[in-house]
Amino acid sequence: MLPFAYRVFQTIVQEQTFYRAAQTLNVTPSAISHSVNQLEKELGFPLFIRNRTGVELTPDGQTILPLIQAIINAEDRLQQAAANINGLNAGSVRMGAFSSVCINWLPPIIQQFKQDFPQIDINVEQADFSSIASAVKTGRLDLGLSALPVAEKLTVLPLVKDEIYCITPTDFIPANRTTVTAADLADQNFILQRGDYDKDTKAALDHYQIRPNALRFSIDDQSILAMVEAGMGMGILPELALERVSGNVNVYPFDTTFFRTICLVVNSEQAKAPSTAKMIAAITDYVTAKYPDKVLAHPHVG
Repeated sequence: MLPFAYRVFQTIVQEQTFYRAAQTLNVTPSAISHSVNQLEKELGFPLFIRNRTGVELTPDGQTILPLIQAIINAEDRLQQAAANINGLNAGSVRMGAFSSVCINWLPPIIQQFKQDFPQIDINVEQADFSSIASAVKTGRLDLGLSALPVAEKLTVLPLVKDEIYCITPTDFIPANRTTVTAADLADQNFILQRGDYDKDTKAALDHYQIRPNALRFSIDDQSILAMVEAGMGMGILPELALERVSGNVNVYPFDTTFFRTICLVVNSEQAKAPSTAKMIAAITDYVTAKYPDKVLAHPHVG
């Protein structure tokens, strides 16, 4: 069986305080401190540094984090395999996704998944693209929904191309009345999410030679629409982000088509877990049904 100290270590890293870790594990704070002290004694070096808000990992603690996470994940896979042999279909799935996927895809996917596999627990973390890939690489998340390119060495399944559009105030009409061209964008200001600037939207901005001093940054997709509606500039958003946000704005394609490619990122070891494999199948089935003409070919994971 897995040493309790490993679970304690993992939970402290997640919760960032001994007290919250104790609450999560339903033990006393002194039990948490004792477990950490024993683990540090066994390993021969400190694992945590106390700061104003809680604790953080020492450099040595950061080194062993992926190793301990791998041991925990292997134990979880063993328990899932045993449950499946016994016909229980039990286990858990930890998944990460960016905002528009959390809003538009995950509710129907999770609803159907819970009907099919009620014994499997699902935990969802919303984060940016790079944070999702990093958490999947370390094993803290089993899988993630992100966008290409993915810097980490993971199994990557391209799912669908998501076209990027220009969002304008209602009093703006392109010169050709259909698509936005370089001439339409001259001297315009743009409102973006800062995390998007280094990825897909940057390709469009660079193509049209938009000046950096013409950029303003917002927090989320709905805020971008509100600012565009107020006449503060234009926005650039992908199709998926526009599905459930609203605003009194116009949406036009660019005269050159730009896409972001939404993908599934999986740690190859965690893909072996029965519950993770079931969720991968549920996601790919959903995307295939929703976008029959746009879905990309994807390899088998396992």
